[in-house]
Amino acid sequence: MGRGDLSDAEWERLRPFLPVSNRRCGRWRDRRQVIDGILHRVRTGVEGRDLPERFGPWKTVYERHAPTVVGRRNLGASAPAGPGPSFT
Repeated sequence: MGRGDLSDAEWERLRPFLPVSNRRCGRWRDRRQVIDGILHRVRTGVEGRDLPERFGPWKTVYERHAPTVVGRRNLGASAPAGPGPSFT
């Protein structure tokens, strides 16, 4: 576990809120690894392709994080100010 990653207790509190696979959508590689990658990206502002390898493929983190960003942008005025993520 790296600095800033979810602790076991935090992970157990978060797990019930994650979507359950319905087999029609792609499976998550490793949910904890992906969530830690998203948190690292948000915390550090690192570009997608520069995400450390310990979080798995950068594109997986991008694909799981991007829908949440799009959802916030569609909220209009209630969305937080600032640019969205830049995965290049």
